[in-house]
Amino acid sequence: MTSEPQPATTTAKHVATSPSYSITLRVEAPSGHRTASDLVAAVSATGAAITGVDVSESGADVLVVDITADTVDAAHVEQIRDALGALDGITVRHVSDATFLMHLGGKLEVNPKVPLRHRADLARAYTPGVARVCLAIAERPEDARRLTVKRNTVAVVTDGTAVLGLGDIGPAAALPVMEGKAALFKQFAGVDAWPVCLDTTDTEEIIRTVKAIAPVYGGINLEDISAPRCFEIERRLRDELDIPVFHDDQHGTAIVVLAALTNALRVVGKSIEDVRIVVSGVGAAGSAIIKLLQGQGARHVVAFDRKGALHAGNAGDDENRRHLAATTNADGFTGTLREGLAGADVFVGVSGPNILTGDDIATMADDAIVFALANPTPEVDPIAAAQHATVVATGRSDFPNQINNVLAFPGLFRGLLDAGAREITDEMLRVAAVAIADAVEPGELSASYIVPSVFEPAVATSVARAVAEVAERDRAGQAQGSAPSGRPAGTPAARS
Repeated sequence: MTSEPQPATTTAKHVATSPSYSITLRVEAPSGHRTASDLVAAVSATGAAITGVDVSESGADVLVVDITADTVDAAHVEQIRDALGALDGITVRHVSDATFLMHLGGKLEVNPKVPLRHRADLARAYTPGVARVCLAIAERPEDARRLTVKRNTVAVVTDGTAVLGLGDIGPAAALPVMEGKAALFKQFAGVDAWPVCLDTTDTEEIIRTVKAIAPVYGGINLEDISAPRCFEIERRLRDELDIPVFHDDQHGTAIVVLAALTNALRVVGKSIEDVRIVVSGVGAAGSAIIKLLQGQGARHVVAFDRKGALHAGNAGDDENRRHLAATTNADGFTGTLREGLAGADVFVGVSGPNILTGDDIATMADDAIVFALANPTPEVDPIAAAQHATVVATGRSDFPNQINNVLAFPGLFRGLLDAGAREITDEMLRVAAVAIADAVEPGELSASYIVPSVFEPAVATSVARAVAEVAERDRAGQAQGSAPSGRPAGTPAARS
């Protein structure tokens, strides 16, 4: 994103192996009693985390061993290959990558929900019987939610301009991420989602295209669209469609950050109304986080970009930045991120890697909370931060307290679809965050456990129930002529 401070001169020291770089090496070696153990020792010496060893072929003179290990990155894989190749009589036949193997042929498929066993089934599912259903929907368009996939289907829409931490890599390269997102929808909430990767970055064309495909879907999940275009696309689609439109990079992140901060504040015994919060990054995620935190009562927020604190004098012409400048930094602070961090209770980073050091965190208030969410490399080394802060969270799975959007979006859309909601409000985002926070029992809550596991099945169910209740309450209120509970989430927040 464009609104991140410049990197610090030091780099993060923590280097961890990851299942995302899991490999299997097929190694040919002279047969012997110690062959397998010698190979394992050589691989372990490089720092790889061995997860499996299998002798796939055994002969009088030759042994073929498959060694599976988690590594750090592609360079580490080559280091392992070189270490094995340096041993006498050893040949590395092949190295396979588990991540690429998982993606072969894609991660999604379509399966019919109804049996097609004989002519009678075919006559009802397709022609001629299907014509009756078509005519019924033509007469009552609202029945499409009841009689088609629309009731349980979400489009995951991107133009590939802001994919993960990779930047503008285009729609085709973005497809594996969108497939993964769709798989998470299904796995955690039973929602049928489908990737829609658009080969255009034109704002008006994206809006027209999404509107044109909307009849198929019960909701739109915007994903990995660069700021500031994402704000206009979301706002327009919210205004012009009668189904919920959600930008996960903004509001999904904000929901989980609010949930995590709620529990982190419980751990340190502080109140959201009283703490001073520093946010690094004023793009899509940072803006939404700030607005949702303010909606929950945060009063002392200062946002920072590469040039320092955002204030009325440097907001420029961007509407989003002007709004943030008007609703944050009430004291008019004009210094750098490091200067602004001194005495702060909370740091939320959604910007770039290695912009802070442990020494910077040491200047924060007692019982500080650090959410360093840049991925895959956080704003500050989590181990260094933990030497000074009481609670540390990242976006990574190899540290405690992973701030992961999958805690939010599956359950959120499950609730929206179940209630037949037509829009998303701030109150829905808020109750989703509360449901996630409350999924951690008081007896379980600690500095290293402030958010539930993404594999906790009750999370999506609780979020769905909370969101559906708000949607149903809004529908009842609208039927009686009252306004929805909370403004649409894409509109500016009130001044705090």
